Amino acid sequence: MMDTRTAASALSEEKPATKAKPGFRPEVQGLRALAVLMVAAYHIWLGKVSGGVDVFLLISAFLLTLSFTRKLESGKPLRLLRHWLHVFKRLLPAVVVVLLAILAGTWALIPQSRWPDVLTEAWASLMYRQNWQLAAFAVDYYAQQHVDASPLQHFWSLSVQGQVFILWPLIFAGVALLQPLLARLFPQRKALGHRQLLFIAFGAVFLASLVFSIEQTATNQAYAYFDTRARLWEFALGSLLALAIPYLKPGRRLRVLLGWAGIAAMLACGLVLPVDRSFPGFVALWPTLAAAAVIVAGHSGSRFGADRLLSSRPLVLLGDNSYALYLWHWPVLVFFLLASGTTKPSLVQGLGIMAVSLLLAVATTRFVEVPLRSWKWPDVRSWRAAVVIVSCGALLALPVTAWQSAITAEAAAIADQPHELTPGAAALSPEYAGKPSEEALIIPAPAAMKDEWANVDGACTGDNVPTDPVLEGCLQNEEPEVVTKRIVVLGDSHSQQYMAALGPIAKQHGWEVVTLLKGGCRFGAQSSERAEFCNDFNKASSAYVLEHKPDAVFTVASLTHVDAPFETEVPGYLEGIKPFTDLGIDVVGVRDNPRFSFNMPECVQKKGKDSPDCNVPLEESLAESSPLDDYIGKVEGLYLMDMSDFICEQGTCPAVVGNVYVYKDDNHLSKTYVQTMIPMFEERLLAATGWSDS
Repeated sequence: MMDTRTAASALSEEKPATKAKPGFRPEVQGLRALAVLMVAAYHIWLGKVSGGVDVFLLISAFLLTLSFTRKLESGKPLRLLRHWLHVFKRLLPAVVVVLLAILAGTWALIPQSRWPDVLTEAWASLMYRQNWQLAAFAVDYYAQQHVDASPLQHFWSLSVQGQVFILWPLIFAGVALLQPLLARLFPQRKALGHRQLLFIAFGAVFLASLVFSIEQTATNQAYAYFDTRARLWEFALGSLLALAIPYLKPGRRLRVLLGWAGIAAMLACGLVLPVDRSFPGFVALWPTLAAAAVIVAGHSGSRFGADRLLSSRPLVLLGDNSYALYLWHWPVLVFFLLASGTTKPSLVQGLGIMAVSLLLAVATTRFVEVPLRSWKWPDVRSWRAAVVIVSCGALLALPVTAWQSAITAEAAAIADQPHELTPGAAALSPEYAGKPSEEALIIPAPAAMKDEWANVDGACTGDNVPTDPVLEGCLQNEEPEVVTKRIVVLGDSHSQQYMAALGPIAKQHGWEVVTLLKGGCRFGAQSSERAEFCNDFNKASSAYVLEHKPDAVFTVASLTHVDAPFETEVPGYLEGIKPFTDLGIDVVGVRDNPRFSFNMPECVQKKGKDSPDCNVPLEESLAESSPLDDYIGKVEGLYLMDMSDFICEQGTCPAVVGNVYVYKDDNHLSKTYVQTMIPMFEERLLAATGWSDS
């Protein structure tokens, strides 16, 4: 049997192999080392998911189950509270050390607009709920606009493990209570033993979670990847393996074959499978069954066995530091990429990242984990372990809380500036006689940047509710007391951003506005250039307009790109709007705004608003001749608007105009800036369409 005190984590070892008691299985420690090397190597050089984390999940449940099953079968008390305190007393110190280092790196290297997200994720990581935080981001189109990886992203798997470390002992406690109860209820039958009941319990978890995982991965993979429920079967598989291991006794040759086949399958997983797009459905059986094969192979007794490699001193020592190495490798990689300005490290740079991560891991293990592990004081009383846990949490909570308070205070100070100091787009108006103050702070505050999406009042109601489920995200402004015009806004987030101007104008004029928007789906006719879901959405949107027959439709009529050509027509645009105009529905087509290869406000935060890098030449942002010119006269009832002269000026498309951030990211106008465009937007809209100014 294994020294099961390792069960607290698949990434940390209770006692180094060099001091292991009889029964310690060094090949499992080596397997852990191999898994963490896979994770780090795939992240650093391939930018992919390896399947190594899935191996960690299986090993953690395997070790935990060995420990608790032994307690049940020997009649020892489970002492769940003591167990949980012991587990988190061991896990949290290293976590807090790494989180504090990440906060320091965030302050030094990450732009201010991302600080609130990092601080929120720091709380989530400390509380073992980072996976749910990332799951929500993964399915949120607007959250995804933060394309840079979070230095805390890898904490998702530790959060899943932490949740299972709480849940799994409850299953053992349930079996401990159920087994004698069944024996009393059915005295005429041979009572099921603890092991048999555990087989049933974990078998049920395995089947239910695997079915759920397969279904969710097929329909909502981005969320399922981080969903604990979709990962429980991996833990259950490790538990079933631990329960079955005494009965699995393959011969020497089969052990050799299983060991090497398992290692080969593990290493090949991330190369052969699209792990990042297909996990954690049934495809995750590949790495987990591969790891299971290695564990079943165990000690082969052959000099050709894989256990000879896995039990070697370098791998076992690396296994001793695997928990800390996993904690460190990802933030070291992220901060290197930020500091160097590169998107992918070279072979030499990657080796340097690996070396630095390993040095930090060894230091963390030696000076944090081992001293606290050997500290006897917390183990005497449960409340003492609780004191250690609370103290660790406080070490992180204090700076995070102070930092968040400072960000809130700064945001309030920026928002309280007189409006005349931040004219925004009005500074580009010919009527603007002044000059924006150089002393004024740029608005919105960096911390408020994530809230710079133009908002719509609420879900569609009454007759505006679409019957097609494809359009379930329908939103509308508050219906005026007297509706003078009905407008439907179609397209993507570039149409939505103009709701910051169109919404207030509509309320002033008594217009009812309904929005049918989907991120990344510019409105136009069916096109092979679009994803099928965009074609489906546009088709459903068109059907909605033809059914409801509004007075007007608002769209974005051109399409900007990062690379040349920097602006083109929207594929199938005229074909898409012609059915509307044929019914007498007005169509407003506004020119698109520039799109960049970098985050504009973050450029300002790093280099200053006057940096040439943050002021892009017009010819690298928009077409020399507007694509809207090609639409003129081709469809009666199409009215065109070009607001680019209030976005770009004097041959440049700047990141800041009139002390206001023009963009919230690399391609979306900030809500605050569009609001400064309202007078000019209204004037041009009414002039283009001839709508009554009443």
